[in-house]
Amino acid sequence: MTWCGDRPDPAFEAPWHAQVFALTVALNEAGHFEWADWAARFGATLKAHGLAKELDGGEDYFNAWLETLEALLIEMKLAEATVLTQMKKAWTEAYLSTPHGQPVKLSH
Repeated sequence: MTWCGDRPDPAFEAPWHAQVFALTVALNEAGHFEWADWAARFGATLKAHGLAKELDGGEDYFNAWLETLEALLIEMKLAEATVLTQMKKAWTEAYLSTPHGQPVKLSH
C-alpha cells in the first residue's frame, strides 16, 4: 500500500472490486468452498484469458474474478445463470441512467 498525503491509496481500484472480493471471502468463510479450490479455479480463468502477466488488481483482474465466482455459484446451485444475467442487465441500465456523482440504485 502506498501513501498519498495523509491517506493510503485505496486497496481496490473500484468499489465493486472490494465487494466481489468480500463476497468471495464470506462465501469461503461460510464453508461453501475451500480456498484452494477457489485459487485453482481463478488461476484457470486467468490462464484461459491469457492473463499470465502480473496483474495489479485492475478491471481485467476483477472481471476474471467475477467470472470465476459466477461459474462457481452456478455449479454449486447457489445462483442461476438467468438470474445473474438479469441482474447484470439491471445494474448496467441503472448505472448508465444514473447522473454522474449520484449513487446507483436498482429499481425493484
